[in-house]
Amino acid sequence: MPSALPGVGKTPAAAYTDGLALEGLPMNAAIHPLERLGVDDYLQAEQRAEVKHEYLDGQIVAMGGASRAHGLLALSLSALLLPHARRKGCQLFTADMKVRIDHDSGSWFYYPDLVLACDPTDREPMYVRRPCLLVEVLSPSTEHIDTREKLLAYRLLPSLREYLLLRQDSLQADLYQRAADGRWQHQRLTAPGDVLTLECLGAHVTLGEIYVDLADLSVA
Repeated sequence: MPSALPGVGKTPAAAYTDGLALEGLPMNAAIHPLERLGVDDYLQAEQRAEVKHEYLDGQIVAMGGASRAHGLLALSLSALLLPHARRKGCQLFTADMKVRIDHDSGSWFYYPDLVLACDPTDREPMYVRRPCLLVEVLSPSTEHIDTREKLLAYRLLPSLREYLLLRQDSLQADLYQRAADGRWQHQRLTAPGDVLTLECLGAHVTLGEIYVDLADLSVA
């Protein structure tokens, strides 16, 4: 049996239909959920696919499109962090860079909304192995995954120091930070003047700066 991440379920068979098939792969690779796709096959096919797919230890899940608010939040935070990333010699990616998680004998690939990679030896062309910061903008269809499955999965990465979740329907940020003793601490910010401190970059930004393009949102 394939290994599993702690707290992460397998993809239901209903998710594997003809519409989720990766371009260039046999259709039955997407139809039969018990047939596991290899990592190399996934990475090669993903380069040709018109729709992005996440990879859950041999099974693939197609990703949906993002809303206007989702895009504005991701770009706003990226613009705020990019100067800090360049000064630190880090690389900042938005939406199209995969993060790879290897656990036991299995592998998982996710597409966070923002990925910060600061390890100069972490330079695979198609994915990041050792991110310092990951960011997800919550959507109604993915909130339960971002706040549960990915929260558990991302914390398996030894390099990860911070995981940030941004709501798109209200002014709210949830920041998870790994303390020096390895324990994870949670902080919630809900006011425009609240300051978000990201230790990976030594950066300080206010919630109001992140949400500047969504000024009509109410406080959570």
